Amino acid sequence: MSSRLNRIGRRRLLLSMLGMLLIWLMVVMVYQNNKALPPGISVEGSVHYVKEVQFLYDLTYKNPVLPVQETMIFDQIFKTIDEAEQFIVIDMFLFNSYYKEGMLYTPLSGMLTNKLLDKRAKYPAMPIVFITDEVNTMYGSAMPPELERLKAGGIEVVITDVNPLRDSIPSYSAVWRTFFQWFGQSGSGWLPNPMVDSAPPMTLRSYLKLVNVKANHRKVIITEHALIVPSANAHDSSAYNSNSAFLVSGDIIGDALASERAVAAFSASSGIAAAFPEYKPSGKEEGDIEVRLLTEGKIYKHILQSLSEAGPGDKVWMGMFYLADRGIIKALIDASKRGAELRLILDSNQNAFGRDKIGVPNRPVAKELLDATDRQINVRWYNGTEEQYHTKLLFIDKANTVIINNGSANFTQRNLADLNLETNLGIAAPGDSKVAQQLRQYFNRLWNNEGAEYTLNYEAFEDKTVLIKQIMYKLQDWLGLTTF
Repeated sequence: MSSRLNRIGRRRLLLSMLGMLLIWLMVVMVYQNNKALPPGISVEGSVHYVKEVQFLYDLTYKNPVLPVQETMIFDQIFKTIDEAEQFIVIDMFLFNSYYKEGMLYTPLSGMLTNKLLDKRAKYPAMPIVFITDEVNTMYGSAMPPELERLKAGGIEVVITDVNPLRDSIPSYSAVWRTFFQWFGQSGSGWLPNPMVDSAPPMTLRSYLKLVNVKANHRKVIITEHALIVPSANAHDSSAYNSNSAFLVSGDIIGDALASERAVAAFSASSGIAAAFPEYKPSGKEEGDIEVRLLTEGKIYKHILQSLSEAGPGDKVWMGMFYLADRGIIKALIDASKRGAELRLILDSNQNAFGRDKIGVPNRPVAKELLDATDRQINVRWYNGTEEQYHTKLLFIDKANTVIINNGSANFTQRNLADLNLETNLGIAAPGDSKVAQQLRQYFNRLWNNEGAEYTLNYEAFEDKTVLIKQIMYKLQDWLGLTTF
């Protein structure tokens, strides 16, 4: 009898403990998904006025012999670094030389490293800060040689601490935070690297950290003369991706510095944040082009607002690597039904760093957009090979003005819902401005295949398995179990 009572007691105790654990995990999930963001995150900067905005792009496209690459972005980034005399602050998501075996890449990470070290040698006292994501350290398993060289050369290197950010996969992250985060990730890796062949092996603890899928996804270059916000990474395996960027100058530089100082403040010692360069506003803004710094959820706010104002006579252009956010999908459909003309150039999501993909999310999303508007929304696929159409560019061409939004943020929940760290520029310019003309030329060139076959008809990637992909996309989106 006593034995039976003991078994019942143990069972009740076990169930009670299990219930308490589930309650705890639910509390962690709710809190970590809704907690206050660190100070200085999700910023809507002031409107600044400038005379000129410079549009930059990289394009890789097919021709009958070999792929052709046109490069502008890193040419300008390197020029901007050369011209800096007071400070340099860079935030760069991917920054390493790891690549798929058997493929050749431009050594962008090494080139940027050399530029910064040359600048440090010439200006020993100049503040130079390099902020990046822990994906480059394989989540604590190994420091890439490029970052080691920067540190050894006296450049401040900040590895972003993403733990203060909200969790994008709360169900998993609650378990990770409760049981595994306390053990760290460093040590001798023994598991094969899941991201790229030539990267060092990872510890199991690094794998567990990776599955949280959180990132400082920003790409920002700041000097006293210029602010460049690209979609491009200084990453060897990304060197042939097609990307877009904008360069501006003036007092918006101060907004960008403050935004990056905030990341350093919660990621490293307060000393690094305090050592950040200062920018003294000129207070003499001139020009008829409006520019504004946007980060995280404020990017989303402005995209939805811009799309909600698109109507008859407006032309909405989009060049996008990942399109998946439900709010933006609805806004695109609504804009089309109001009479706006929509033309979308999307990556086919068939390849990433030499690895095959199945077309999610863009292919099922494209079908949804066409079905919902009786094919009034026009979609073309970028005609890539093993590179990506990595652009994240919205361009709305109105009667007398153009609206531009460009930067690091894909149009997905992870990039726009205050989860990842992201930086974009919001721009409003006269319809007859140089930047407006440049963007019309860029999109018309790709859309109409002027000089090469840059894009393909929608039917080129309209396959019979799209229903399965729609189910996968919607299930992944609902559960948050995505890398997009």
